[in-house]
Amino acid sequence: MKNRPLSVTVISWIFIGAGALGFFYHLSGFKTLRPFQYDLVWVCLVRLIAILCGGFMLRGHNWARWLLLIWIAYHVILSALHSVFGTVVHGFLLAVISYFLFRSRVTAFFREPKT
Repeated sequence: MKNRPLSVTVISWIFIGAGALGFFYHLSGFKTLRPFQYDLVWVCLVRLIAILCGGFMLRGHNWARWLLLIWIAYHVILSALHSVFGTVVHGFLLAVISYFLFRSRVTAFFREPKT
């Protein structure tokens, strides 16, 4: 298979965009007058992971697909600590993304040797 499946393209760009928006949104939380906030570093790192996964999924790297699945599962667990609605929404996203990233045609794309 030479062509990237549309579902991989759409999901990858969604995560690149969401990661970038979230990164710059949280980056504005860094203030030079306040003490260094380590939680902000972790939030920005999580956003960078979303961008990294999206970019490498566009290139067909299988590890990025699995890391993205772990990323969204982490958000299901994290939202379970906050609200039922957030847990349901993130759980639904996990199910939809899992379905689209693990179909046979998509799996064949990720199994191809990369040049």
